[in-house]
Amino acid sequence: MPVPFKIMFFLGTRAEAIKLAPIISAMRRHPEKFQPVIIVSSTHSALLQQALKYLDLQPDFDLQAPSMNQGGDLEALGNMMHNFNNVINAAQPDMMVVIGDTTITLAGSLCAFYHHLPLAHVEAGLRTYDKEHPFPDEMQRQLTDVLADLYFAPTQHAAHNLLQEHHPSDRIFVTGNTVVDSVRLNLRDDFHSKLLDQLPDDQRIILLTMQRAENRGDAMNRVFRTMRDIVETNPDVALICPLYPSDDVMTQADQVFTGCDRVHVVQPMNLGEYLNTAARSYMLVTDSAGVVEEAPAMHKPVLLLRDKTERPEALIAGFAKIVGTDPTTIQQAAFELLHNKRTYKKMSSAPNPFGEGYAADKIINLILNYLQNK
Repeated sequence: MPVPFKIMFFLGTRAEAIKLAPIISAMRRHPEKFQPVIIVSSTHSALLQQALKYLDLQPDFDLQAPSMNQGGDLEALGNMMHNFNNVINAAQPDMMVVIGDTTITLAGSLCAFYHHLPLAHVEAGLRTYDKEHPFPDEMQRQLTDVLADLYFAPTQHAAHNLLQEHHPSDRIFVTGNTVVDSVRLNLRDDFHSKLLDQLPDDQRIILLTMQRAENRGDAMNRVFRTMRDIVETNPDVALICPLYPSDDVMTQADQVFTGCDRVHVVQPMNLGEYLNTAARSYMLVTDSAGVVEEAPAMHKPVLLLRDKTERPEALIAGFAKIVGTDPTTIQQAAFELLHNKRTYKKMSSAPNPFGEGYAADKIINLILNYLQNK
């Protein structure tokens, strides 16, 4: 009887867990073919642990890596590579799978290269072609693509980028994005939450998420004040704002939102709570790239609190608009969606360029074919 292929996954952030979970689950349905090995590098422990619990992902190795704040990106990269080298020696995998553009992704990719391990890159080919934006994400993704053996591009645009960079065409596959799989698997028609149940049915919800380091401080304060103004000038609008539980962020939120009873600042939601709250919302305001990918599957327009995006498909399709953190730009875009039904319908009904929610099945079949013919 053939021995199943041992496939190693590195998870260090909530987003990585959410996007890799459909692939791991698909492999678990075929234990005769695959043995997933999950490595956790707990740089964002609380949120990652919440995601792992919800997604029923039990790590095989937990490396308890230091925070990026303890020594910076370079020291964290070195520590991760040291630890990943040890677990690769212990587990002896047949392939490594990484996703996206994090420091963990780059560390795993470099280790795979030095161990002569085949490397599959999920979400390959996304680009801004500006190494400073987003930093260090853009270069970490590009370097990972230099090292990869299999490229799972979420869109035709991403695949085109890879071809333009002369990556081998027979290793590039357009699969869709696995985050759409997560949306499909976790939306519930019968979902209830204490917060949603207390809001009037005719109240339009704006869901605000801010997580990027460059949007801390003054930028976050500007956005909070702008969102409060939007709520106060639209009596049928409520704001739900899940925030990372850090003292500086919560202090800012308290200073801006205190006294506004239609603003609801809450702790980070698990995946099911977030997706089902987003599905109930009228629009999404975010600096998260993942939200941009999730939104079209729920037919929700997105205002993106960034100056550039490595997902131009969102802009081309028409369901997302870049607003940065400028108050006037945010207000104008939000008011247009709140008061112009034609604009809202055009954005919310735009086609989804990120797939139909079956990327994981495509990916595991491509991995199996590659390893069987290697």
